[in-house]
Amino acid sequence: MRCFFVLILFIITIKMEGNNNQILKILKDIRFWIVFFFLIRLIGITNAPLEVSHSWRQAFTNMVSRNFLEIDPNILYPRIDKAGSLTGIVASEFPIFNYLIYLVSLVFDYDHWYGRLINLIVSSLGIFYFFKLLKNLFDKQIAFNSSIILTVSIWFAYSRKIMPDTFSVSLIIIALFLAYKYFINGKKINALLFFVISSIGLLAKIPSLCILSVLAILPWIRSISIQRRFIILTLAALAFSVACMWYLYWIPILNEKYHYTILFPRSIEQGIQEILPLFAEFIEKFYFDGLHSYIGFGFVLIGSFYFLKTKNRFYVAGILFMIFTFLVFAIKTGSVFPLHAYYVIPIVPVLALLSAYGISKIPLRIQFILIAIIGIEGIANQQHDFFIKDSEKYRLELESITHDHISSDELVIINGGQSYQDMYFAHCKGWSLIHDEINENALDSLNNLGAKFLILDKHKGDFETSIYPLLFDNDHYSIYVLKDEY
Repeated sequence: MRCFFVLILFIITIKMEGNNNQILKILKDIRFWIVFFFLIRLIGITNAPLEVSHSWRQAFTNMVSRNFLEIDPNILYPRIDKAGSLTGIVASEFPIFNYLIYLVSLVFDYDHWYGRLINLIVSSLGIFYFFKLLKNLFDKQIAFNSSIILTVSIWFAYSRKIMPDTFSVSLIIIALFLAYKYFINGKKINALLFFVISSIGLLAKIPSLCILSVLAILPWIRSISIQRRFIILTLAALAFSVACMWYLYWIPILNEKYHYTILFPRSIEQGIQEILPLFAEFIEKFYFDGLHSYIGFGFVLIGSFYFLKTKNRFYVAGILFMIFTFLVFAIKTGSVFPLHAYYVIPIVPVLALLSAYGISKIPLRIQFILIAIIGIEGIANQQHDFFIKDSEKYRLELESITHDHISSDELVIINGGQSYQDMYFAHCKGWSLIHDEINENALDSLNNLGAKFLILDKHKGDFETSIYPLLFDNDHYSIYVLKDEY
């Protein structure tokens, strides 16, 4: 963060002195900043998913990836370990991100952090193509400011998490740039790549459709040939159809046959009913969680005002299409959206653009100062996410404990609650219960379904029993035998 502040001040100083030297040219090149922030985010890149924010979701991603490696590489059947005596096949997002982790693991053997690096590489490319697209649609300064604001937004932390959110949005941004190139030069390879990349992006996380929905303005842009507009709109519809095949056709099949899902879409009415009691948290996702900067959001409001006054009605319509589509997805998630920060990610590129558009209305010298302040605020609000608390590191020993005492084909119970994290680090399969649900009646019931061991995380509470023999015990974990003989 200090390096970022010093570099921005350096740019301001050089600008004020009128010294247009080679250093200034480098510092005003977005590629320098993309590499700079890439290197910063390599801090702790090999960390296991133990940070404060959404480590449970990252554990889920890794769990599916590891099961591709260890059980079945069929991408149509993602599996988890926290499904009791079921197969573990789960109705979830299309696991393309997980599959990339699996492919890397085939070469280098499995490790916790591969997804972090994959996401960071793709998300950094997304920033680069975001800049290139906006530079052509607006101007270089707006594109530069938008890209920096996006980089230090929620993107800063989540682009290095083992989650497909920024990964998916980045692919859609890259696809839109390819569509733009096709409109300009008519090269069919750009149209083909647009289809492939947008299909993968939508499959990875379908809410990224909100960014792709900007193409809805194409029927009214007569400066582009009818043929090229028709081809891109057709390919976009086909890409959406591919995603629908997974989410509307295959997901119900998986859910019905294997009885485990993590997708619970609401109707519009249900979503509104769930969001209204959480409306303060709902709007917080926009004014803070998105950019992680109150100043940045202030300029979103200013930028929105000037945007509505622009004579280019296509820009206004494009922004409104994206916002409307995003709000539909947000409402259909119900209470999940206001309670989870990362669901705002698909609309953050729009917030970054609006913020930069507002900043563009003030003198250039002051723009650099504001970008520096927004950057410092955004990074300061997320820097803690790069480090693991010492109090969480004890989980790393769990896999070696279970490996020494539990066979890989035996089912366990762990007091991990709804999180996937504990079962992931145990590297076992079975049930994860809330600690207060751990009692002899519950254990007997699950023992009848095949559970053979209880793994107790002592940090979540104690458990006293005279029935089940103690197999292992240390400061952090106890393992009890549930089967009849041992």
